[in-house]
Amino acid sequence: MENALIAFAVVLALIFARVPLVFAMSATGFAGLALELGTRPALAAISNTVIEAGMSYSLSVLPLFVLMGNFATRARLSEELYAASYAFIGHWRGGLASATVVACGGFGAICGSSIATAATMAKVAMPSMRRFGYSDSLATGAIAAGGTLGILIPPSVIMIIYGILTETSIGALFAAGLLPGVLALACYLAAVRLSTMIDPKAGPPGPRMNWADRLKTLRSVWGVLLLFAIVMGGMYGGVFTPTEAAGIGAGGAFLFALARRALSFRIAVDVLVESARTTTMMFAILIGALMFATYINYTGMPEALQHMVKQAGTAPLTVLLAIIGIYLILGCVLESISMVLLTVPVFFPLVTNLGYDPIWFGILVVCVVEISLITPPVGLNVYVLNSVLPDVSLRTIFRGVVPFVLGDIVRLAVLIAFPAVTLFLPNLLFK
Repeated sequence: MENALIAFAVVLALIFARVPLVFAMSATGFAGLALELGTRPALAAISNTVIEAGMSYSLSVLPLFVLMGNFATRARLSEELYAASYAFIGHWRGGLASATVVACGGFGAICGSSIATAATMAKVAMPSMRRFGYSDSLATGAIAAGGTLGILIPPSVIMIIYGILTETSIGALFAAGLLPGVLALACYLAAVRLSTMIDPKAGPPGPRMNWADRLKTLRSVWGVLLLFAIVMGGMYGGVFTPTEAAGIGAGGAFLFALARRALSFRIAVDVLVESARTTTMMFAILIGALMFATYINYTGMPEALQHMVKQAGTAPLTVLLAIIGIYLILGCVLESISMVLLTVPVFFPLVTNLGYDPIWFGILVVCVVEISLITPPVGLNVYVLNSVLPDVSLRTIFRGVVPFVLGDIVRLAVLIAFPAVTLFLPNLLFK
């Protein structure tokens, strides 16, 4: 237990010293095993971990969904989603911000990346909101918060990583994310409403469109709806596996981009190279995390935590709330993937030993990670927006996300109090 805590302290110190996460975790894991077992056994243990992870069939879903998201971005589907959302709710007070949130949810359903969703929607939505006199704080807050939906509404990279780490069904996790995703949209729309009630000038209503024009915009998003229906419907219907669904999704997104003449040979090569780089980074980080987890498991820390909780007689809900609190604190200093990879191998055995459903806990982890993407000082989506919109200060963006963070806390409370919201679809489709 003490050695494990020292290892965590070393990893965090290396991260704060700007050592890349993969090197921090892999070096600490190897060094710990070498000190405990000797160099040769440590090398054998690490090599087995690397080989097993690299040969894992479940990992192949990751590059395919990354490729799908990159092709969807090139196909400019985000612009059509925003136009359709604006047509129906743009005339509300704060309607453009609400349309941005809805469009982020739709784009996240085919992209799977919060960073890509926030960066893309900033370019699409920000000019319109400025043209209608929206405050920069509300506009950027809606984009930053809406972007977090990319890791909750399936397909989700974080869900895939969680599923691989815990050997939980990725398809069931995707199904579990749907209703919480809808709840997240509702909470964010309420946050926009609250912001405009406090300051009506922050989000003036746009012009109302007639029904003919609204229906016309719906025709332009058929590609998004079809792609989502094929990928998710086929997977939930048992027609194909998550990996096959990812391959079909990537192929479908490629055909959409090709049909819209958004691809040239050079752009296609750029998409493939970008996807390969992203996948390589994720694979390396994941393997580094597994190396570190091998050492943590060797120290017996997960079992020691379970024993401590049992001996103390602490109520399971109290333990769960403490874990959520730790995640919220870590989210202020660590980015999302680092947080998941460092903590899940330790907390997952404890949570399942307390009798909690692993799928439900996975969705709670994703929700907490969402919050970390927009909270200071390491709110990654906020920094992405600041790089895309350098004329908007970090202070302004962080001020704009406050109502949305409150919405996130309300949603998290609902999911903890009512696990059926999360587990209804997985139980219906996979049991």
